[in-house]
Amino acid sequence: MTDDQFCFPIDTACSIETDSLVFDQRYFVDIHDESGQSNRSLEAGETATFEGETRFIGLCGPIRVYCRITAPGRIETGINSIHITFDEPTTVAIGARSLHEQPAATIRTPDDPDAMMQAVSAMSSALKTTTPERAWPSLRGHPPLIERGSDLEIPSELDEPETDIAIEIPPTYKDVYAVSPLAFYLGAEIRSGPDPAIVTDLATYDLAVGTRLEDDVARILKHIFLLDCLVRTEGLYRDELNERSELESALPFNLWETYHTSLSAQLERYLSVSFDLVEPHVPRWPLTAHVPSTPDGVELLPFIVNELGIVREPRGEQIDINGAHQQSAESGSGSGEAQFVRSADVRRAPVFSPGDGDDDLNFVEPAVDDESIEHAWFGSQVPHGASKATIEAYQNQLSRRARNESIEILLICNDARMIDEHDVLDEAYGTRETLPFDVHSEFGVSTDQLATLLTEGGYDFLHYIGHATPDGLECSDGHLDVRSLSSVDLGVFFLNACQSYEQGLAMARRGAFGGVGTLGDIVNEYAVETGETMARLLNLGFPLRAALELARETTVLGDQYLIVGDGSADIAQSDGGVPSVLEIDRLRHDYQLTLWSYPTKEFRVGTISDPNVQSGTQNKLSPGKTIVDDLDHAELDTYMTWTKGPILQNGSIIWNDGFGPATFD
Repeated sequence: MTDDQFCFPIDTACSIETDSLVFDQRYFVDIHDESGQSNRSLEAGETATFEGETRFIGLCGPIRVYCRITAPGRIETGINSIHITFDEPTTVAIGARSLHEQPAATIRTPDDPDAMMQAVSAMSSALKTTTPERAWPSLRGHPPLIERGSDLEIPSELDEPETDIAIEIPPTYKDVYAVSPLAFYLGAEIRSGPDPAIVTDLATYDLAVGTRLEDDVARILKHIFLLDCLVRTEGLYRDELNERSELESALPFNLWETYHTSLSAQLERYLSVSFDLVEPHVPRWPLTAHVPSTPDGVELLPFIVNELGIVREPRGEQIDINGAHQQSAESGSGSGEAQFVRSADVRRAPVFSPGDGDDDLNFVEPAVDDESIEHAWFGSQVPHGASKATIEAYQNQLSRRARNESIEILLICNDARMIDEHDVLDEAYGTRETLPFDVHSEFGVSTDQLATLLTEGGYDFLHYIGHATPDGLECSDGHLDVRSLSSVDLGVFFLNACQSYEQGLAMARRGAFGGVGTLGDIVNEYAVETGETMARLLNLGFPLRAALELARETTVLGDQYLIVGDGSADIAQSDGGVPSVLEIDRLRHDYQLTLWSYPTKEFRVGTISDPNVQSGTQNKLSPGKTIVDDLDHAELDTYMTWTKGPILQNGSIIWNDGFGPATFD
């Protein structure tokens, strides 16, 4: 079987003879004609018949699957399954494309900024297309790695796109890093110039005029991305997109004509549109990375650009988190632990410049902390309101094994007074029928036992319940300092213990993908609440960044936790597409449903989500907010019966296990 039978990029193909195909999970379904043009999308509960002409059935999920069909048949879409049947046995060609989550090669560059420009430019070789379809995450592969070396080495197998677009910048680390996501997305060459500008064969667009370059790049990248999402609906996938319906009439160009013009002409048209018009429709951005302007920062760029992350300098204000930000409180639930209280009266020091201070215990509040779901701080300080990111956490995932058939979870409870949290978690994990969880519990482990579990266990997730200090996790015979271990064999962790940040940081630097720790003391009663919330969200496929954001919004102590490592790390795939949290508002005669969707490794920015609540509902870009109005009682009852997920109500989360809207009456 060769891939020339398909109109789409695929990694592998095969053919089978059968009279039916069954896919037992939820996919978005597109029907394409022989040329690859999508002419219909199917929602759950819809059916379609096809005659004997050649066509493709496209299934959009964690892996993109295309079925090439030449015989009469029928397709039926259910809530959690897809059935394709044929009038008689026939040969079906099946092609599949992975999300290209692994870098294809490694680029080496000296510390010279001009050489770095060439190295960073070569990251766009991971683009599978330069058409507006590059807004689809599956058509943006993981950029090649970049390492520092004595000479510039760009592997010959990396094929950079030819786009006639360049970005000129002064030769500084700061500017190279700032333009990297935009250069990647445009397939642009980065080259030295006196003033920042985008240069095409049609025009020159000045950058950083009256503003920081990083601000301008962030604004332009999001602007271009959103308009690409609209224009791509005139390509292979003609989805009914909500953002197109809201914006198209206000645009000064025709979408079909724009799709079929050159990239330079598309860019010219995009930049003629007011940023204020487009900005309200841009999906929530997944990541902003605060990267020091030092030579080793270049090695971070492939991981950040893989998520189209915005790159900024680590600018902010130093804060005294141990003084005014920490107060004593009465112990909770008999734990004897002091409460770490969030306070607006944080004592501030003067604004520091990048590079000031190298003490890991210097606390900082980033100057920009509200443009993305996660703000990853790569500076030496400890961030407040952001994650403490490490390059090791990203590197650790390069050798990540394929997801197991079961998720291996380790629960450790090292204080009998905290057994309530263990019992809650034992019920919370493994509640999904389609994804078995193997939960292993340990109580009162010794330092040697804990060291063995961390270094040899190979667990997908560790949930630790107990006590910690900056110098170790408390065990039955003392404290284990994770920094004393050469490595850990562990995926994701949640250290629900006082002052567990240092130990979490050590895990992220020694093999773990990422996790959550604390900076201060936490009251046992409220720690149980936060622990259950995190457990249930991770169980449902929410990544760390989404789970912690929701925990901060809905639990008493959520603000006392922070991510260490990679905030996109998760422990499971979500059922039925992008993970979402729901809000239900009872109106006078009906209901309004609001869904907040979050990105995952499988469903990155540019994915579309379909709430499947009522017929005619348009797709919406994810991550972001979708509002469905005018739902009657029966429609909402049906939806809530089939949809298992968290519901926001009055600042708290209700866990929907299949109940109807009567709960909200």
